[in-house]
Amino acid sequence: MLGGISPRIGPRLPARCIAASFAVLLVGAAMPSSGARAQSTAELQSPAFAADDPIPAAYTCTGADKSPPLTWGRLPPAAKTIALIVDDPDAPAGNWNHWVLFNLPAKEGRLAGGIAQGNRLSNGARQGINSFGKPGYNGPCPPAGPPHHYHFRLLALDSSLELPPTATAAELEHASSGHVVASTELIGTFGR
Repeated sequence: MLGGISPRIGPRLPARCIAASFAVLLVGAAMPSSGARAQSTAELQSPAFAADDPIPAAYTCTGADKSPPLTWGRLPPAAKTIALIVDDPDAPAGNWNHWVLFNLPAKEGRLAGGIAQGNRLSNGARQGINSFGKPGYNGPCPPAGPPHHYHFRLLALDSSLELPPTATAAELEHASSGHVVASTELIGTFGR
């Protein structure tokens, strides 16, 4: 039986016709619904390090452990705020969040380096709780071995998020669902 219909009912179709029909169904299922939001690709850079290059020690636990400066662009007009999640998927305990930041005004286009830990920034942005249990940035601090990859993920959102000061990366991603109008990431490496 195929989809609850007996193959004995009606004329037999050649296998290639059935396969082609199935492929059309799969392609149609993969297409976004009319209510899905199209995303454009933004740009994220740092004057401190280039994509796929080592992150300087000043932005890690072996240095001053300060947050690196960042700039962003190519945002659609609908972008109102920026959310930023920095994580290390190579961490021995699984994905490790180093920074959770949201409600950055998108129009600013930049974030200075050395943002102090704490929940609220002067521009209204908020810092959630990282995997170290602190509000703000804690830089790369891998165990001895091969370099880890640190993903600076930027989400451009069409609104501000109502999240508590204790928001985690998972809570930020959940609250962002349906509000992302552009996204990108910058990857840096660090090892010791």
